[in-house]
Amino acid sequence: MPGRVNLIGEHIDYHNLAVLPMALGRRIDIHFSRRDDALVHAVSAEYGERAFSLNEALEPGPDGDWANYVKAAARAAQWKWQLTRGVDMQVSSDLPAAAGLSSSSALLTACTLALLEANGVHASFEELMEVLPEGEHFVGTRGGGMDHAAVLGARSGCALLVEFAPVRASAVRMPPEWSFFVAHSLSHAEKSGAMREAYNSRRRAGTQGLEEMGFTSFRQALDTYGPAELRKLAGRLPEDERLCFLHVAEEALRVRAAARAMESGDAEEFGRLLYQSHESLRDQLRVSNAALDRLVEAAQQSGALGARLTGAGFGGCAVVFCLQGDRERIRRGIEERFYGGVAGGHLIEAAPSAGALELAAIAASKPDSAS
Repeated sequence: MPGRVNLIGEHIDYHNLAVLPMALGRRIDIHFSRRDDALVHAVSAEYGERAFSLNEALEPGPDGDWANYVKAAARAAQWKWQLTRGVDMQVSSDLPAAAGLSSSSALLTACTLALLEANGVHASFEELMEVLPEGEHFVGTRGGGMDHAAVLGARSGCALLVEFAPVRASAVRMPPEWSFFVAHSLSHAEKSGAMREAYNSRRRAGTQGLEEMGFTSFRQALDTYGPAELRKLAGRLPEDERLCFLHVAEEALRVRAAARAMESGDAEEFGRLLYQSHESLRDQLRVSNAALDRLVEAAQQSGALGARLTGAGFGGCAVVFCLQGDRERIRRGIEERFYGGVAGGHLIEAAPSAGALELAAIAASKPDSAS
């Protein structure tokens, strides 16, 4: 199950606004076997061993416990399908945790698919998207559906324009000369830990601002007024609500502009939108931190066309955009300016990769694949 990097469209999927992520080559792998009873037994070399029964009333464990995402998978699947058989799962990963690369959603989605396969259920993308975002709410994070859509539906060589209400995913072909890095800020984004309430508060503030302005949705606001008019109208809101409202509305417009720039191959415009997105996340939504700001600045000083924090914020990673011909020069610049000359595994190339459904289709097409 691949991780994902969100190219642009941060903190807006939970308001049913379109986003533009892509899947990564790094992933969470689950090897599983079906059991004859209802026990779910999961083992991770890094995080230990957990077990529970599908027949018990599932409750979250301590904050940050990886088993919460395995339980969330069971809860998600049980909302729509009857599960009678458990699984034995071995979990491994080369996807950094707490880095804003959707390791939690990749784990939840992979475990859900394993449980469904063990119970003979073959779900569609649309059916999975009905339950996976709500399943993650089991651990207390009031996010949206972007992560699950990306790890499921991404296409190789493409970004994925994900729309909501109803959910739709459209591949946007990436120009072959475009290149991306994911760079870790060396600060962690523990969305399941202390930062969870700060994350959730941004959603509440945006929603409250929307309601106080008399709109039923951000789509209605964007369809009714232009950016300058919305900024003027939002001036009467309390500061937190005003800033969160403006970030969401303006970020939604940036996503559409970025998709158009990708389709037309306008690299300068795409990069400009990334920098604008980071400024808004830093100054309006206020989910950046000093390390992420220094990292984005280092990318800009090294000649990157664009860079911004990616994921929930409060730590984690930035996505860096450049052209293939400039990649090594920009890599060296970031290494020197941010990592003191040696980035190690903290600076990785991010190529647009296949999501789980494409990977499953490829595996099923092989002559020796299991039926």
